[in-house]
Amino acid sequence: MCSPEELLDDAYQRLREGLAAELLSMVKQCSPEFFEKLVIDVLVKMGYGGTRQDAGQAIGRAGDEGIDGIIKEDRLGLDSVYIQAKRWDGTVGRPEIQKFAGALQGKHARKGIFITTGQFSEEAYDYVKVIDSRIVLIDGETLVELMIDNDVGVNTVRSIHIKKIDHDYFSEDE
Repeated sequence: MCSPEELLDDAYQRLREGLAAELLSMVKQCSPEFFEKLVIDVLVKMGYGGTRQDAGQAIGRAGDEGIDGIIKEDRLGLDSVYIQAKRWDGTVGRPEIQKFAGALQGKHARKGIFITTGQFSEEAYDYVKVIDSRIVLIDGETLVELMIDNDVGVNTVRSIHIKKIDHDYFSEDE
């Protein structure tokens, strides 16, 4: 028999999984320009850069040389992180990651984030482990989890606070 807390945890997990699936479906339907803006919004909410206005910019367009956005790594702007954002249903393989790594080298950059609505191949994950540039891969499932955790594209509709007795409060040993 499950405790009331376990039942709540299970229900919460089911709600979150349903929200994540619905959110990923919506993200896949948005325009490439909106997707690039969404990616910057998520990274800013995660603490990169500072405010939305001065932290990062979506620059993806024809002739962007494989870079869709740039964001400051911290509020002081000591380093920049370059971003590649791809709305894909399928699997992003090593060749796409190699192109991005080449684009980073062309900018003399050492840090990048490759975000997709799809997933990455094992070869892609293996490749980023052995190259000099630091590239973080964020697949669609991880992206929507970050969106939910950082309140991007979602709203809280209900908050439940579970309370229990504070036994320290009732301790008369003072």
